[in-house]
Amino acid sequence: MADKIALIADSACDLPKEFVDQYNITILPLKVIYPHEQYSDRVDIQPMDVYNRMPAEIPSTSMPNIEEISAAYEKACQEGFTHILAIALSSGLSGTFQAMQLAAKDFDNIVISVFDSKTLSMATGWMVLDAARNILQGLSFEKVWERLLALQLRVKAYYVIETLEYLRKGGRIGLVAGMLGEFLNLKPIIGINQDGIYYTHAKVRGRQKSIDRLIELVQESVGNRPFNLAVMHGAAKAEGEGMLVKFKKMSNLRELIFSDISPALGVHTGPGLLAVCFYEL
Repeated sequence: MADKIALIADSACDLPKEFVDQYNITILPLKVIYPHEQYSDRVDIQPMDVYNRMPAEIPSTSMPNIEEISAAYEKACQEGFTHILAIALSSGLSGTFQAMQLAAKDFDNIVISVFDSKTLSMATGWMVLDAARNILQGLSFEKVWERLLALQLRVKAYYVIETLEYLRKGGRIGLVAGMLGEFLNLKPIIGINQDGIYYTHAKVRGRQKSIDRLIELVQESVGNRPFNLAVMHGAAKAEGEGMLVKFKKMSNLRELIFSDISPALGVHTGPGLLAVCFYEL
């Protein structure tokens, strides 16, 4: 009997809604928490809602709650799925992966495997999309997992932000060095290491040069080999569109996604984020 696989991810994968709907992916929303209210990522709060309240109000965030995770697993059981593949943002940045694993312990009538993407935003989104397409093709669970592991090694993500203030306040600063560079207008290009933690990949003086360097990073990394790319922004749409113009001139670009990062991720970056999430085919 063929494996019937349900695909679950958290909202930090930033996969645009049309793909989520097309492939019937269950998205578990992270939480955005203000002192007197709590919102579900992209359900009852959108990115600009967060940025418009900054810098006066900086909320905190939390992972999807365990009841929601269990309810998603239960629904897959009721619908006759034999397997659940749950893909989480980096365990180095969130407790979501651990919560998904914990919730899985209550289910013994279905195979549940939780995958730590060790990254976030559309770098995770590409993994979710790849898994969705492989499931649709009828690949076995083992094969879908195998391909996910192979893709994880190839996906890269880099981003620039206007200020480190929000990363610092959210406790997500990781290995990114801070204060001195900000006085010199040095903009760090932030990457995500193999442990799924932020680090400074490069430092560039000034906003425009940091954006140019982001574009060069992709070009240098892929050479003339075919690749898929997502350009993501946080309240920086016009600058993101400027990047798209340059990327579209690359004849080896196969698939291009342009979207915004989720409110829960925006909490930790503040407005002005630009990111590239890409991999070679």
